[in-house]
Amino acid sequence: MMRIRGRGRHDKPAFLNSVRTLLIAATLSLGAGAPSWAGLSIGWDDLPDPTVQTFEDPYRDLSPEQFDDVLFVVRLRGRLQQDVGTDEDHQKWQELLHETEDALAAGGVDVDWLLSQRQVVTERREKAATLGNPLYDGQEVTLSGFAIPAPADADGRSVVYLVPERGMCSHMPPPPPNQMIRVMLDADWVPSYVHEPVRLTGRLTISPTDHQMVVVDGLMPMRATFQLEADKVETLQNRTDGLEWSEDPTDILRAAGRRKTGGQAASE
Repeated sequence: MMRIRGRGRHDKPAFLNSVRTLLIAATLSLGAGAPSWAGLSIGWDDLPDPTVQTFEDPYRDLSPEQFDDVLFVVRLRGRLQQDVGTDEDHQKWQELLHETEDALAAGGVDVDWLLSQRQVVTERREKAATLGNPLYDGQEVTLSGFAIPAPADADGRSVVYLVPERGMCSHMPPPPPNQMIRVMLDADWVPSYVHEPVRLTGRLTISPTDHQMVVVDGLMPMRATFQLEADKVETLQNRTDGLEWSEDPTDILRAAGRRKTGGQAASE
């Protein structure tokens, strides 16, 4: 009996990821002498750990009908194992179970093997969604996204979360943890509204956090793989010639000044 095998998360061959990693490393090396505020420009696709993105996931190869049939098999088996229903019910459920299992087998799906892979696939998906790219750990980077105001940190520092799409954590579910960044500000600037477009520059570290906060619609889990110590904030401003990034005096974060002057306040 043929078993459904997964194609993996991405279609890119593994060697392409390796080549890309080498190119990024070379870029980092060439940019070592750049000013501290000139972060390496990265995108959201760069943040997940590339070594865990391609994996076997047999559930992705199932058609919607096959997936529904697998769930139906699980429910029917559960009913038959419980002391519920009449003998007539049990006979009907058993017939439905055999019929559904036969239909899946005809499509090349080994139900028992597929169900045995649930824990393995869950662990692989968790790693793909949570592990950060170690290449950027501790690097000065620049990244654009949408800022969500958050409660201040325990030490009183201002906090925002940066997400890749407008609406995430409110009208849309939160992104995977390695697609969310907890940003430490320690300055006067805060977003004017939820999901304000910003471009941030600062030191990025892999530092997983797990908080809950109210975002528009209610309490939301905010799991972030990364933390950013922001040195610079640029907001998207309306100008006569269109939308462009601009930096206001208050967008120069005091945190950067204190780090670079040994504790003194940043000049404005």
